[in-house]
Amino acid sequence: MTTGETSLEPVAAEAAVAAPRTVLFDFDGVLIHGDAFYLFMRDRYRRSWLRKLGALCAVPWMLLVAPFSRKLAERALVHVGLMGLNEHRYRAAAETFGAGLVRRPRQFCRDGLNALRRHQASGDRVIVVTGCEHVLVSHILAQLGLGGIDVLASQLRPGPLGMRVKLHNVGRRKPAQLAAFGVSEWHVAYSDSLADAPMLKPAAEAVLVNGTPKLCKKLEKALGRTITRVDWF
Repeated sequence: MTTGETSLEPVAAEAAVAAPRTVLFDFDGVLIHGDAFYLFMRDRYRRSWLRKLGALCAVPWMLLVAPFSRKLAERALVHVGLMGLNEHRYRAAAETFGAGLVRRPRQFCRDGLNALRRHQASGDRVIVVTGCEHVLVSHILAQLGLGGIDVLASQLRPGPLGMRVKLHNVGRRKPAQLAAFGVSEWHVAYSDSLADAPMLKPAAEAVLVNGTPKLCKKLEKALGRTITRVDWF
């Protein structure tokens, strides 16, 4: 080995140590107890009898498509709940609800937020990768003092009758979104769901949050290796 080659070894080693790790966090069930967008939609239905009537009118369509696609049936309820909202009005409604959600006691996972902040303090690059809608989850994170975090989330688009689903960021869409964002590898991934197996599999460490032993076994079988299991409150 030449002297020039030898002198590069410490530099390469230092670069490897200095390079920040990429750490992924799911949002629903990991940083918040429950499903934030579901809570938002439930609140919208609770406040309007017209939306309840619209959902009732959508039942025949939902019954027709449910045997083939549960997602299409659920999407109909989302579209009814967002009827009449343009982008500006949707943002205002989502941010108002998100701000109220942050003030609810015990709504958020203290241990999850602490783990996220520890990763930040260690110099890791943290990305929240979630099926929650982008405006809602981004505003909630900002209200929690985490506004500088990259967020890859579900997206809506304006339609003739209101906001509609553009992209639902679940399952295989998560690694696809990461790739489109320029992220090709990640070191740690936190989730509470078997649906996140495509995101967890490439991680050097996959962490299941508040999972039952049965779910843990299913996820380990899907990944083909052991995982880390944590209980967070």
